[in-house]
Amino acid sequence: MTMEMLYSKIHRATVTDANLNYVGSITIDEELLEASNMRVGQKVEILNINNGERFSTYIILGERGKRDICLNGAAARKVHKGDKVIIVAYATYHMDELENYKPKVVLLNDDNNIDEILDEI
Repeated sequence: MTMEMLYSKIHRATVTDANLNYVGSITIDEELLEASNMRVGQKVEILNINNGERFSTYIILGERGKRDICLNGAAARKVHKGDKVIIVAYATYHMDELENYKPKVVLLNDDNNIDEILDEI
């Protein structure tokens, strides 16, 4: 048996831009991707803390160090610049893998700098 579990999340990221006229996706700073073990092209769920919207998209690479969190295309209609979002990635695990299961949680401050990285929920 397998279970779909939280793989990684970037918690309380601040939306830096919403670009309607761009191919749909979410742009995430390269350093934040590395810290969260997320990958370019990976499907993620976006949870908007400000308005309760929940939607899925995929990741594109943002410039290292700029701390960009930009929703592009149709997803841009679901957020406003300055909104707080949680970016969640899931993975499917076999039951025997869950004994040592530890998702990565990256906590951000208001400037999208990393405050803390947790290896548990």
